[in-house]
Amino acid sequence: MMRAVVLAGPNDFKAGQIEMPKVGDHDILLQMKKAAICGTDIRILEGKKTKDVRYPSVIGHEMCGIIKEAGKQVQGFNPGDKVAIANVIPCHSCHSCLNGRENACLNRKAIGYEFNGGFAEYVLVPGIAIESGNVIKLPEHVSFAEGALIEPLACCIRGLKNAGTGFNDTVLIVGAGPIGLMHLQLSKIVGARKVIISEPIASRREKAAKLGADLIVDPMAENLHEIVMKETDGLGVDVIVVAIGVPQVVNSTIKLCRKGGTVNLFAGFAGTGECTIEVNTIHYGEINVNGSTAYKRQDYLEAAQMVIDQKVNLEEIVTHRFKIEEFQQAYEVCKSGEGLKVVIEP
Repeated sequence: MMRAVVLAGPNDFKAGQIEMPKVGDHDILLQMKKAAICGTDIRILEGKKTKDVRYPSVIGHEMCGIIKEAGKQVQGFNPGDKVAIANVIPCHSCHSCLNGRENACLNRKAIGYEFNGGFAEYVLVPGIAIESGNVIKLPEHVSFAEGALIEPLACCIRGLKNAGTGFNDTVLIVGAGPIGLMHLQLSKIVGARKVIISEPIASRREKAAKLGADLIVDPMAENLHEIVMKETDGLGVDVIVVAIGVPQVVNSTIKLCRKGGTVNLFAGFAGTGECTIEVNTIHYGEINVNGSTAYKRQDYLEAAQMVIDQKVNLEEIVTHRFKIEEFQQAYEVCKSGEGLKVVIEP
């Protein structure tokens, strides 16, 4: 038996004991060391996201650990290896995969969805994930928490590419949660001239300042539109990344984009995600509005290399650590906005 957080239904989850996974010849048994809670996990726990979610199951898709056991047919991985897991497993044969969009695979499966995930002492990594190259070895200097956060960093790299952020751009990031803070660092790395952060929570604004934001705005106390227009000589910003899932902010945010600029709707939005948009703003401004979902394997490999090379500061984003038995408390910290990245450990 092993400890795990079992999701029995919407708003019905608790830590308990379940059977250890049985390792097949092509599988790996991962001893989980760190698994981070994602905003998507919160939506799953509350029944706001149900696609591909099973009941009962163990969720959690941002994870890092040590290989405990490798199946007889597994090559290249051995017990004791420190590894991070890219949880999304594309089919490689659907229309999306064959047209370079494996991140939007029509038949994708994922650890933490179709397969039990990281909120447990041990995680079975199926053979199809290993065959797809989804298990990445990490050197000793990379912490387990950093390894777990390679997954959301890979998602942010996919969003960055979709947004087209480049040298000398002025970027507005709406929301300084973990995702917004990753986008902040990535924007700086690719050469953005100025990164503006909009964030109502004081502790998150402080983190944004520490991680290099050029201008930080409290949208509850300041006029974001006036500030952005002043900073850009009335033109608007080149790139906007919406990193909070609040549909109501989309319309006012698009108005802050310059003509020909790009708005990346990165976050998964609450409810149906419906909102009213003044489409003439997009039409006459020739504004590019796009989304971003998951990541490609190349994005994950690039994220892993950035972490290995210590090009991004992920440890600064981890604010709380809880044991499996303390998962309810971890959940409450996430919900309150008090924490940034909340990590579960065995």
